[in-house]
Amino acid sequence: MITWRRVTEDDFPLLRRWLSQPHVARWWNHETEAAAVARDFGPVARGEEPAEDWLALLDGVPVGLVQRCLWGDYPEYLTEIAPVLEVPAAAATIDYLVGDPALTGRGVGPLLIRAMIERTWLDHPRTPSVVVPVVAANRASWRALEKAGLVRVAEGELEPDNPIDDRLHYVYRVDRPTGS
Repeated sequence: MITWRRVTEDDFPLLRRWLSQPHVARWWNHETEAAAVARDFGPVARGEEPAEDWLALLDGVPVGLVQRCLWGDYPEYLTEIAPVLEVPAAAATIDYLVGDPALTGRGVGPLLIRAMIERTWLDHPRTPSVVVPVVAANRASWRALEKAGLVRVAEGELEPDNPIDDRLHYVYRVDRPTGS
């Protein structure tokens, strides 16, 4: 069972280790020096930005990270995705990683995605959907979204996280269940 806790500055060494793993580094393309992790994750950990960084815990052990935000909190992202798909400002998006390479390919990714989506319906009662763009070359990521119940609704060119990637992205969506 997945449980959650917000990322704190005490978690930065763990994030550095995960971001250094080849299976994560390939797609996240993130600097792993302590100062870079503090720079990029610190404002959210201190509540200075509207995004949320969550540690996914499996049986109490940290296994992954999910970043969640509402599209409307970052108008530049809404503007970028607009030519590909109209996204409501109240919709959420997530980014995610499974930190331990031994846990990849074992269903942990879809499990944590599903768990965060369920939490999103509770935490954000006005959020109509979760919309997630993913670089088309990252098959493992978009397959995890599909296994978690998201549906591909669009594809188009967006700026990739890693400059070595093509701009082609698939966009996945899941709508709030009726009555929740």
